[in-house]
Order: sequence, then structure tokens, then C-alpha cells
Amino acid sequence: MILRQLQAGNEHAWGLYFRDVLTTDDPANERASILTAFNIATEFQPTGDQPEAIEKLVNGLESGYRHQTLLGVTGSGKTFTMANVIARVERPTLVLAHNKTLAAQLYSEFREYFPN
Repeated sequence: MILRQLQAGNEHAWGLYFRDVLTTDDPANERASILTAFNIATEFQPTGDQPEAIEKLVNGLESGYRHQTLLGVTGSGKTFTMANVIARVERPTLVLAHNKTLAAQLYSEFREYFPN
């Protein structure tokens, strides 16, 4: 996982990038040679609205939706929900935050969910 400051014009954002791991050197089938390591390290399971939100977000990604928004109040489990989505779709993911304090908090939480 990489934490990096991003800049677009005069705007700044912080991003977390989850990378995939290449398992072979076979250039003929690069897509098949990617093994993702997105296993959530937690004993908790999604509860309440989280299972439905995870399912809808995953279905949206699989349907090719370019933009989706997950809304929720502070402490509602949005980060845990997104960790489950990342684990389900097993694709490299960029998480943006509007300031470095939130970016550091997200980095810490995602690092707990994905220690490897």
C-alpha cells in the first residue's frame, strides 16, 4: 500500500493505492498472471446495511459503472465496507482523501485490514 500526495492543478488530495502482485513472467497472458493479495485480516463480518452496500458497489464495478458514491455518517463503517469491496473485486484501488489527516487515518485503518 502506498500513501502519496496527488496534485491536479491547484487542488491537492491524498491517495492510498493498493497494488497487485505479479506471479509469473508470462507476457502472453498478463491478466491471468496477476494474483491479488486482498485478504482482509479481521474477525468482524459486515452487518446492518454493509452487506447490501458491498453487493451494490461490487455489482456496479462489475457492470462497468465509472462513478459510485458510498455515503454514511462518521463511524458508520464506510472504510470497512470499502475494504470488503476491494477484497471482493481483487483489483488495484486508489482511495482519495481531501486532507493529510484523513489520509493518515485511512492509511492506518486499511493497513490493519490488509497487513500483507
